[in-house]
Amino acid sequence: MSNAQIEIQLIASLVAIACAIPGTFLILRKMAMISDAISHSILPGIVIGFFITQDLNSPLLILLAALTGIITVVLVERIQRTGLVKEDTAIGLVFPVLFSIGVIMIAKNANDVHLDVDAVLLGELAFAPFDRLLVGGVDVGPKSLWVIGSILMVTVGLLFAFFKELKVSTFDAGLSASLGFSPVVIHYGLMTVSSVTTVGAFDAVGAILVVALMIAPAASAYLLTTDLKKMLLLSIGFGVFSAISGYWFAHWLDASIAGSITTMLGLLFLVVYLFAPTKGLIAVFYREKQQRIEVSLLTFLLHLKNHNEEVERHVNHLREHINWQKVRAKTVLELALKNNMIVIDEDIVSLTKKGNAFTSKAIDYIITNEDSQIEDMKDDFFLFRG
Repeated sequence: MSNAQIEIQLIASLVAIACAIPGTFLILRKMAMISDAISHSILPGIVIGFFITQDLNSPLLILLAALTGIITVVLVERIQRTGLVKEDTAIGLVFPVLFSIGVIMIAKNANDVHLDVDAVLLGELAFAPFDRLLVGGVDVGPKSLWVIGSILMVTVGLLFAFFKELKVSTFDAGLSASLGFSPVVIHYGLMTVSSVTTVGAFDAVGAILVVALMIAPAASAYLLTTDLKKMLLLSIGFGVFSAISGYWFAHWLDASIAGSITTMLGLLFLVVYLFAPTKGLIAVFYREKQQRIEVSLLTFLLHLKNHNEEVERHVNHLREHINWQKVRAKTVLELALKNNMIVIDEDIVSLTKKGNAFTSKAIDYIITNEDSQIEDMKDDFFLFRG
């Protein structure tokens, strides 16, 4: 493995970590698409910074781009607060306008400068190792590595310093205000970090990969845990894994590195979306199936409670009377036997003492519709899922 390959993977991994941290809080605050808005709307700030300094390497570009990102957030919130449109609509109104302004400025005044739209949208990690940082004539590595590394160090420092404030303001803004720290300040601080991170990663990876690295790892982690610290660690792990595996996928295909990393992020989210233990699609489908069986079981027990005639409680007649298929009837009977709700004697089904008590509780709940009744039943009722 060459030095350039190592540097590309290192830059991609640092970008993934730097994006995963603010991305986690954006997901929890239901502001995922604001990262897309910021990543596009900072273009005018970059262009204006270049017009002022005539230097693509000037720190002023990062500052003005970050300022443009904050302006985007302010405009989105101001439009949303009018109550006339929702947040997603406000985002859809603001960022295309700002991005278009940037595109027009490039087209009219910077056609001979490396600020083309393709580079802005896609980026190219393969070129990052060629843009070196020289200090006193000494090559100290890729410029992108130092830029994103510095941003990451600041981001991690702020995370440790304000973790409690971020956590409380994310989940309960009212409690945050009552404890003495302004949720507004924390909010705009997070938006500033998101803007600066986006700008820092812009030149190396482009807007599309920045959005993907901010949202996909955090969204995947959100499906796996409800613990904030674990979610942060999982987001970082998913981001780094996708960055490295995406690079080698691109190497194998001889394709775009940014596109391959984004593809790996999508595949990773798909796997988590399908197989997450509690929130995954398969787990949800299984849980819904179990709930349908539980409802069928309750229907079956109520039928037994209301009929004393043996003909109504015969195994075969039950299937005919309740209009169940053979497989469904067998499943319900086995579940009732497993939980000691019924006994079967010569194909005649009867409620046990436990089954009779449970069914009486169920009838009381149906008649009274009191929450206290269903709460008392839960300990027994949810045994069926075992």
